[in-house]
Amino acid sequence: MASTFILAGVMGWPVAHSRSPAIHQHWIAQHQLNGTYVLLPVAPERLGDAVRGLRALGFAGCNITIPHKVAAMAHVDVIDPAAKKIGAINTIVVRPNGELFGMNTDGFGYLASLRDVQADWRADRGPVVVLGAGGAARAILVALVQAGAPEIRLVNRSLDKAQALADELGGPITAHRWEDRHEVLDGAALLVNTTSLGMGGQEPLHLDLARLPVTALVSDIIYVPLTTTLLAQAQARGNPTVNGLGMLLHQARPAFEAWFGVMPEVTAELRTRIEATL
Repeated sequence: MASTFILAGVMGWPVAHSRSPAIHQHWIAQHQLNGTYVLLPVAPERLGDAVRGLRALGFAGCNITIPHKVAAMAHVDVIDPAAKKIGAINTIVVRPNGELFGMNTDGFGYLASLRDVQADWRADRGPVVVLGAGGAARAILVALVQAGAPEIRLVNRSLDKAQALADELGGPITAHRWEDRHEVLDGAALLVNTTSLGMGGQEPLHLDLARLPVTALVSDIIYVPLTTTLLAQAQARGNPTVNGLGMLLHQARPAFEAWFGVMPEVTAELRTRIEATL
C-alpha cells in the first residue's frame, strides 16, 4: 500500500489565497509520503458535483473552506456529531467503502493553539468570554463546552443572534449585549475574539480590558495581522496571548491524519514557513 499515491486538496471559491497547500505539502515532504495536496476552485453551483466527484477521482478527501462549509453538509453521507452541532464541515474523508464523511476540526485546532502557549491550559479554570457569533464562534463554543468550560459569556453585535446561538447550543452559554462587552470581562479566565474586528482592512475592535484579570489568556483567531490591537493591548498589560496562526495550523492536523495516516506536528519550522506567506 505504501506505493499508493494519496490525493487531497482544498475546495473553496475563491481558493487561491489558501495556506492549506503550504501546510499539507510541508508535512507530505517531512514524512516522505507519496501524495499531494491541491487547490480545488469550485463555484457554489457546482459544489454537489465536485464533492461527489471526490470518489471518482480517487481523492482521500479534501478541506472545505468559504463559502462551502455549510452547503457541503448536504452532499456527504455521514456527519460527525460535533460538526452537526457546529452546523458546518471543513473536512471530508472518503472512507474505504466510498462513504463521504464530513467533520469539523476548527474546535480541535483552537484548543490545541491555546495549549501551545499554556501546556497546562484547562477549560474549567473559570469564565470564558467569546466575542462574535459566526461560524468560527460556533466551532469554538462547541469545543469549549465539550472541554468543560463552566461559564461562557457570548457577546455579539446582534444580541438576537447571540441569544439564538446560546439557546441552540445550551449548557453554560449566556448571551450578552455588545454594549456590555467591557463589563462581562470581570473575572474571566479566557477572552476570545472570533469577529473580523481588528483584521487587516477591517475596523478595529474597541475593548476596554480594565476589568479583565491580568492572568486571563487573551486569544484572537485573526492571523493577518499576527498581532492585532487586542493582542497588543493585552500584552502591554501583561496578559498571556494567542494569535490565530496556531488554530490555522492545528486544525489541519486531524484532516492530514485521516487522509495520510500520520498525525503531524506543528513545528517552529512550519510556523516560520506559513508566517512568511502572511
